[in-house]
Amino acid sequence: MNLDELTQRLHRIRDQNDWRQFHSPKNLAMAASVEMAELVEIFQWLSEDQSRQLPADKLEHAGQEVGDIVMYLLMMCSELGLDMEQVVRNKLADNERRFSK
Repeated sequence: MNLDELTQRLHRIRDQNDWRQFHSPKNLAMAASVEMAELVEIFQWLSEDQSRQLPADKLEHAGQEVGDIVMYLLMMCSELGLDMEQVVRNKLADNERRFSK
């Protein structure tokens, strides 16, 4: 499945529930931030080693939060007319220029 297909599925859910009115870039950024905070909470107070060896239930929870974050970012790209793949490619190229030796 590609990002366009995922975005189309998100749009179907959004439209079936009349949520577009709430999906401004501002609201989507805030929602992604809230989900990121929920992801951070999973790792709060863990050691570096513990954070790399999550028990199955916490790993599943982390995956759910990552999914939420990615979905909000896909919706934000859609609302702003950004191509997620191109945005990531551009940022990777920038990082390669800046940090590759």
